[in-house]
Amino acid sequence: MRYFEDVEVGETREFGEYEVTEEEVVEFAEQYDPQPFHVDREAAEESMFGELVASGWHTAAMSMRLLVEGPDDEDDRAAMGSPGVEELRWHQPVKPGDTLSVRTEVLEKRPSESREDRGYVTSRLETYNGDDELVMSWVADTIYRRRDDVS
Repeated sequence: MRYFEDVEVGETREFGEYEVTEEEVVEFAEQYDPQPFHVDREAAEESMFGELVASGWHTAAMSMRLLVEGPDDEDDRAAMGSPGVEELRWHQPVKPGDTLSVRTEVLEKRPSESREDRGYVTSRLETYNGDDELVMSWVADTIYRRRDDVS
């Protein structure tokens, strides 16, 4: 199990690859972000993007999937969730056919002041397309179980 104590400030990690399909871009957008440049190829060609692009929220969801399915076996995780994301930025659009990958860097860690069983790890997540261009980033805290947790 990878506990709070095992996480080191400055460590970086890489998380898999995810191929973005047009079908998925449209399906996600129809349900959650039905703007014309996400759901209609012809309308998208007339938009500022000039082509169909994924919703930023879809990009965030795909990035989260890579993070969750990434190098740790799910039975070996001591992560307990997150109180939120800060500094969410979409740097450039994601297009059908892009292959996404995620990199993280631990920026800070601190034990909880109110709960002995946990600590907070602040990380920067960056999502890249197959050309290694930054498409999205965020900074977020993750709550980790401490090794000495007896609960």
